[in-house]
Amino acid sequence: MIASLTGRLASKHPGGVVIDVQGVGYDVLIPLSTYYRLPDPEQPVALTIHTHVREDAIQLFGFSTSREKDAFLMLLGVSGIGPKLALSVISSLSVDDLAAAIRNDDQKTLASVPGIGKKSAARLVLELTDKVEKLGAAGPRAAKADEPSGKLMDDALSALVNLGYKAADVKDVIKQVLAGRNGDTPLQDLIRAALQELAK
Repeated sequence: MIASLTGRLASKHPGGVVIDVQGVGYDVLIPLSTYYRLPDPEQPVALTIHTHVREDAIQLFGFSTSREKDAFLMLLGVSGIGPKLALSVISSLSVDDLAAAIRNDDQKTLASVPGIGKKSAARLVLELTDKVEKLGAAGPRAAKADEPSGKLMDDALSALVNLGYKAADVKDVIKQVLAGRNGDTPLQDLIRAALQELAK
C-alpha cells in the first residue's frame, strides 16, 4: 500500500494532481482543502496517501495533513459513504467544521454537502459522535493566496462541478459572489461563499 508520495508536482486541478516520483506519474484525487495548499507546478510536493482498492480499480487519495486523511478514513467507516462522497465532505467542510457539526448534531450543515441528504447527515452524527474527538485540535491555519480573476472563476467553477453541481447553476452564483466583493477574492473564500449560496 502507498502511504505517502514525495516528488515533483507535474500538474494540478481542483480535485486531482499528478505527482512525478522519479519518472513515474501518480494520479492522485484530492479534496479542495489540499488543492489550496499546493505549490506551483514543477515544485516539490509531499502528500499523505490513502490507497483505495476496488475490484476494478486502485485509487490514490492525497491529503496535505494527516488530520484530513484521518477525517476521510473516519467518513469511509460510515455505512453508505464511499471515497467520492467522503472527499466531497472534506472539500466542503474543514476538519474543524466537520467535527463541530457532528459534535453539535448540526445536520443542516452536514446536509449542505453535495451528495449528503438528511438521512446521510443523521447517519454521520449517529455513527461518528464517539469517534470525532480522535481528530484532535486544529493546527495553525494556512495562509490564503490571491488568484487572478479569470483563472479564479474557472478554478471555482471546476471545483464546484467536481463536487457534483451543474455548471449552469454554478456560474451565476460565482458571478453573484464576485460582484458583491471588492478587489481580489481568495479561491477558498469564493468557493465557500458559493457553497453557502447554493445551500440556501
